[in-house]
Amino acid sequence: MEVILLERVAKLGQMGETVKVRSGYARNFLLPRGKALRATEANKKHFEAQRAQLEARNLERRKEAETVAEKLNGQSFVILRQSGETGVLYGSVSTRDLAEIMGQNGFTVDRNQIAINQPIKTIGLHTVPVVLHPEVEVQVTINVARSPEEAERQARGEQVTTREETNLDDLGLEVGAALAEAGGDEEA
Repeated sequence: MEVILLERVAKLGQMGETVKVRSGYARNFLLPRGKALRATEANKKHFEAQRAQLEARNLERRKEAETVAEKLNGQSFVILRQSGETGVLYGSVSTRDLAEIMGQNGFTVDRNQIAINQPIKTIGLHTVPVVLHPEVEVQVTINVARSPEEAERQARGEQVTTREETNLDDLGLEVGAALAEAGGDEEA
């Protein structure tokens, strides 16, 4: 199916381009969200008549997104979750959780603007892209921790999920020496 893009769509094209896409993608994503129109002669004429208004609206939205991006870029947000000793979360941190924590800190971000492919399932610092506008993307840091103290330690760069473990090679040598001693006594 051929469509006329009403805004820039990543990996597809710029505003005003006529592109060929799969029917399902057009029907289920582009058309319902107002990102494209079917490429009929009537719609092409309608688009050309409305082009200046669409470009002005796009420019206005982009400027708004850039002002928010200046404040949001590089920000760090702390999310507290329960996890096991190895740092694997009992639940996960989803886009809904991320949008909620950003909202609590004064940033209005919709969950579909947060571009993570999979939910976060481990403790640590995670860099997450936020797409505020098709042409404006920023990076934020999500600090997933078990407690506020642990979040502070992670922010300083400390590794919190490693445990103090006995070096197995040293333990093996000690056991081997003990066995050799015991074995030497039995022979005598």
